[in-house]
Amino acid sequence: MTHSQLLRGTVLTFDADPGEAPTPDADSLRYWEDGAVWVEGGRIRAVDDFSALAPHVPEEVEIVDYRGKLIMPGFIDSHVHYSQLDIIASFGRELLDWLNDYTFPAECRFAERAHAEEVAERFLDELLRGGTTTAQVFCTSHPGSVDSIFSAAQQRRLRLLAGKVLMDRHAPETLTDTATGGIRDSERLIADWHGKDRLAYSLTPRFAPTSSREQLDAVGGVLRNDASLYLQSHLSEHRGELAWVAELFPECRDYLAVYERYGLVGPRSTYAHGIHLSEDERARLADAGANIAFSPTSNLFLGSGLFDRLATRDAGVVTSLASDVGAGTGLCGLTTLQGAYQVGALLGQPLTAWQGLYRLTLGNAKALHLDHRIGRIQAGYEADMVVLDLAATPLLARRTQVAETFGERLFAMMILGDDRCVYATWADGRLVHQRDAHDHHEAPQKRAPASS
Repeated sequence: MTHSQLLRGTVLTFDADPGEAPTPDADSLRYWEDGAVWVEGGRIRAVDDFSALAPHVPEEVEIVDYRGKLIMPGFIDSHVHYSQLDIIASFGRELLDWLNDYTFPAECRFAERAHAEEVAERFLDELLRGGTTTAQVFCTSHPGSVDSIFSAAQQRRLRLLAGKVLMDRHAPETLTDTATGGIRDSERLIADWHGKDRLAYSLTPRFAPTSSREQLDAVGGVLRNDASLYLQSHLSEHRGELAWVAELFPECRDYLAVYERYGLVGPRSTYAHGIHLSEDERARLADAGANIAFSPTSNLFLGSGLFDRLATRDAGVVTSLASDVGAGTGLCGLTTLQGAYQVGALLGQPLTAWQGLYRLTLGNAKALHLDHRIGRIQAGYEADMVVLDLAATPLLARRTQVAETFGERLFAMMILGDDRCVYATWADGRLVHQRDAHDHHEAPQKRAPASS
């Protein structure tokens, strides 16, 4: 018989964008104060009030008691460099200097398969510690770095998108590939991993300056041949970067036009940052259906600029939330939300907890075209969930105790929370992270009367 569990606790899930107002649109979410999620065979079989659902669940189903905690869909990270885990919190530089001083030296170490495998395991540990169950990941230019992260994710039955960095110029020789060699490696990796279990492949030209015209053209060819592939890169992160792109590609009217020229801008394309975009570029991104991954902690840390979230949204551009790491300051989605709030506050567009948590879950799932599989707690969806503790620290416990509304408690968690708030993480119907293994909540509980 398929193993199943009934997770009991407060349940919150979004069905639509809640809007920007302090009070969410009424039809945008579902909430059960004493809810239950029935998980079976890696899927969500049902969700409802505990008293309504429990009588319909067989006696042998384990009850996992998370009362006093909040159960939500697992967090989703739309842009993150796993190879930069060891350089997080390196003394600040502007983007291009930071790449040369920290990123490229760190990525050279991934030529050693053992190093790539060790970092992949630690990176996934940190993702799950922060409540993230799906991520779109930059590897390095070494094919072994891609094999390592996919293999580790497959063993843990995680949903992951990743790709080999394509970079044939303006980088250390040990990191550069060639236009033909990089595509050959990518095609092998696609054959080995794309569509296997919960894995998908993202073609990954690092950014326009580090790819020749020949390489960008070859990437476009691969993308045109398989509409199921993803693409990830960077766009308009720093003003110095924009000037460099203009110098390298004088035939293109702006930065986005470089990618457009080679067929790299489409509905499965994710471009990180997008801070310094013109109105015309935003309109073209919207027409193409491409996604901008807002990486607030990275943008603040490197001083790259402030992403105008509402201008991008009003232009019709799909946006998502991302940690970026290592220029970012943490892998936990709550850390990303704190940065997003700060950026928004400086622009007069503060982020509500409703909008922020929607973005981390269903919003990011939609941006990655995965909202039919993840991002909701709903029957038939994959059972990826995070269990959050709104009293994880003394200060947060005190603040939430005096909060008058559920929304106020959520906002306090968003601003004061970190990975300590992540009490447990479930992926594919399995408990994959437990904050305190000695806590009595970890063990399945005995069946109690449905009315309790």
